[in-house]
Amino acid sequence: MDRAKKAEELFKGGCNCCQAVFCAFLEETSLTQEEALRLSAGFGGGFGRLREVCGAVSGMTMVLSNKFACADPNNHEKKAELYSLIQQAAGEFREENGSIICRELLGLSEKSSSPNPEERTKEYYKKRPCAELVRCAAEIAEKYLDNKE
Repeated sequence: MDRAKKAEELFKGGCNCCQAVFCAFLEETSLTQEEALRLSAGFGGGFGRLREVCGAVSGMTMVLSNKFACADPNNHEKKAELYSLIQQAAGEFREENGSIICRELLGLSEKSSSPNPEERTKEYYKKRPCAELVRCAAEIAEKYLDNKE
């Protein structure tokens, strides 16, 4: 199964947007599914439902960082390479979707929302573009992984 489709299915199965993207690339990590779910849990809803950077973009960033980041925090050249890669990937997501900000993608006027997640009903999926955004972020991450290998 391709990872974009897997990410969409994970989202529809209850994962938040960040978890869905990050866990679709689980085989690229040395993490268990439980560890990956826990690591990415707080990024859903635009960072804890604050409606800031889209969780799918955060998941995409986690995937790319896991693959391409240098473990030496003082290697400024490798850090700059990673930041450039993240900016390119986020730019592609923005170009395709109009923003990388959760509330803008959802057409919300409030800056943040209740910390309580909404029930995942048919109506929820009809009014939210999140499944498509998760798929898009995973497709972009997959493209960068394939091109860099």
